Amino acid sequence: MKYSEVVEELKNMVYKWDNIQKVCDYIILAAVVWDSSDIHIEPLSSYVRLRYRLDWELREILEYQNFLHSWIVARFKIMSDLKIDESRIPQDGRISTTIEWKSLDLRVSTLPTVHWEKVVMRIVDKSKTIPKLTELWIEWQNLKLIQKAISLPNWVILTSGPTWSGKSTTLYSALTDLNKIDVNIMTLEDPVENQVDWINQSQVKPDIGYTFAYWLRTALRQDPDIIMVWEMRDKETVDIAIEASLTWHLVLSTIHTNNSAETITRILNMWVQPFLIPASVNIIIAQRLIKRLCPHCKKPVDLKNLWKETLANVKNAINITKKEELIERVWVEKLKTPTFYWPVWCEHCDNTGYKWRVWIYEVLEITPWVKEMILAWASAYNINLQAIKEGMISLEQDGIIKALNWLTSLEEVYRASKTQNW
Repeated sequence: MKYSEVVEELKNMVYKWDNIQKVCDYIILAAVVWDSSDIHIEPLSSYVRLRYRLDWELREILEYQNFLHSWIVARFKIMSDLKIDESRIPQDGRISTTIEWKSLDLRVSTLPTVHWEKVVMRIVDKSKTIPKLTELWIEWQNLKLIQKAISLPNWVILTSGPTWSGKSTTLYSALTDLNKIDVNIMTLEDPVENQVDWINQSQVKPDIGYTFAYWLRTALRQDPDIIMVWEMRDKETVDIAIEASLTWHLVLSTIHTNNSAETITRILNMWVQPFLIPASVNIIIAQRLIKRLCPHCKKPVDLKNLWKETLANVKNAINITKKEELIERVWVEKLKTPTFYWPVWCEHCDNTGYKWRVWIYEVLEITPWVKEMILAWASAYNINLQAIKEGMISLEQDGIIKALNWLTSLEEVYRASKTQNW
């Protein structure tokens, strides 16, 4: 079925106060057909709003009357094995279903608000295979550094970035490359999004004291070769992860920071001794998921229409990028006459100018110079400058290279890398 047909049918059912079970099924169906990642059902003062998240943006689908909401919430609670008569506290559950020949897991979360309970459902498509590192737009130098790091028997590898930057996908892809019969891989996740054969996966349960730090201490007695910790949240978790790497384990984890250099500052702010970072951390990966230009309606942008500051930043980023990186990743013709593209609108991209996504990455290697700066408590800004001087490809540079290849727009690159106001 087409998305427009599903939504139209859903609207008709809501306006006719039709079968609630069928309404709930169509709410999920429309989200799956539209390839959405989340469903938001939000009670407001005079109506209830249904929104889907597509390419990180929430888009309103329809509104319906308040009296229907309690029935819809009850139906989703029944489907996810939640308590129907409990509306005072948040609840979490899961729905497993098959729609449009796709095997799906929906992580359901309810939250009491001043009007009624809000419902959010994260859609996980279990039928999708985990991509390989080479399929994540990690290119040339960045790919070589990551492949080298995961081939080593120990060290800590960190991925950083905000929510919706694809950190978990990168970790799963790395684990897929490492998943062999002769290694013991253990993970603690919050929650387990993708179940992978041959990997020992566990889910955190803070309410009974099963935390990241507790699991790490236990996991080290399980003879692991590779450990993945979902997130470095506190000093205790960081300390145990560092200890694990120093005792010949490969540790992969995520941390919430804006770029790779700020990750070092974040760890230092947890009162970790500076000498432990270069002794245990190998590389730090910062990443963003940005929108990809619709191939049907994108058009070249006149460089004269760009801000002078923008044009200067672009030229500077290209000039400081290693020539071999540019030659390897950008067509010679595009380097001779650089052209950037701009989003327009058409029916193929739902009049947004963008369709699907692309990753941008920066990979900070702990080189001898970076090590000296860490030991001297240098600022994240200075560490970042030194890393770029030594050849690191920053988020901005990687984004501009992808813009030169007409995959995305400069506006999207600078929005994601946050190096300039547009």
